[in-house]
Amino acid sequence: MLPNVATTIRPSRASVANMAEECKMDASVLDKFMSLPVSGKIQAEYLWIDAIGEVRSKCRTVDANKAKLGDLPSWNYDGSSTDQAPGEDSEVIIKPRAVFRDPFRPTGDNILVLTDTYTPGGTPLPTNTRAAAMEVFDKKFPESDAPWYGLEQEYTLFNLDKITPLGWPAGGYPLPQGPYYCGAGADRSFGRAISEAHYKACLFAGLEISGTNAEVMPGQWEYQIGPCVGIDAADEMMVSRYILSRVCEDFGVHVTLDPKPIPGDWNGAGCHTNFSTEKMRKAGGLATIEQAIRRLGAKHEEHIIAYGEGNERRLTGKYETADINTFSYGVANRGCSIRIPRATDAEGCGYLEDRRPSSNCDPYVVTSKIYDTTCNPDSKELDIKAKSVEQVA
Repeated sequence: MLPNVATTIRPSRASVANMAEECKMDASVLDKFMSLPVSGKIQAEYLWIDAIGEVRSKCRTVDANKAKLGDLPSWNYDGSSTDQAPGEDSEVIIKPRAVFRDPFRPTGDNILVLTDTYTPGGTPLPTNTRAAAMEVFDKKFPESDAPWYGLEQEYTLFNLDKITPLGWPAGGYPLPQGPYYCGAGADRSFGRAISEAHYKACLFAGLEISGTNAEVMPGQWEYQIGPCVGIDAADEMMVSRYILSRVCEDFGVHVTLDPKPIPGDWNGAGCHTNFSTEKMRKAGGLATIEQAIRRLGAKHEEHIIAYGEGNERRLTGKYETADINTFSYGVANRGCSIRIPRATDAEGCGYLEDRRPSSNCDPYVVTSKIYDTTCNPDSKELDIKAKSVEQVA
């Protein structure tokens, strides 16, 4: 009887990493072809979100004069290969929703096309959280004028073995946390080239990326998307995640959005969500902010369920988090569920920061849920006072 080849010749993770390194393409050879001029046509990379919230894509040729959002055609893909449709009826329809410049094909007017997903009959797929978010934002509550978001996306870089964070000694640990946050130096800044490349690529694409920094755990970084209004925040976050994956692909590095990639005395990764309405940003807005916080507190468990997979490993009450089972807020307090920035407290208006969403959260779910809870006049309020009141003085 012949052995099962698939099981007897399974490569180790280390050998997979070695093979990936050996198979790297010569970028200078690719550049020769990418710089070829093309007239009358552009390449449109269609992006969609799969069954587990990751971004996939494929490319098509479009007439250069039909590259605007309203002129782009719908398309389809094999949903049976993404666990979004059965094999006997596998077509998923993707409809263009936003267009950005393509930083990976910068010669010419090539574009990234963010889409969402539908059945051939026009029904949004269960995994199409964008459609559900749009229904929420379309409610337009009385206190909801111009809902602004700023999303702080943390991520962790690993070697291709997916075991060793970038810059960590194989099978060991670096020095304890302390010098890595916003640090500089070859002994503490691991992955800066990726952060810089991603930042510039997002700017080229036209995203509202507002900054980036090294995070507390070595090999961990953060960037910020916003301020963006309504659905745009989640749209731009999903495109920025796609760009991050593509940048890491070119550098031969693995990126993860796991909220607690290394157990123990190391910071986890979140997607802190800053939120405000026009009323919150105007004089006297602090009272509206505190009311919104009380409304968030009344639905704490409901929000936690919607804020990302594996978040219980991160929200322990340590390492700049609040305990997952307890709702709290405070001024300049990163150990609370909700933080009121010190400037907001001092000026009496501004925004709030929801620190509970995990790094792998669905931004469509998070942004629409915060909007629905804080702006809906029918929302209940939790009777709660700010922690660390002494910081307010």
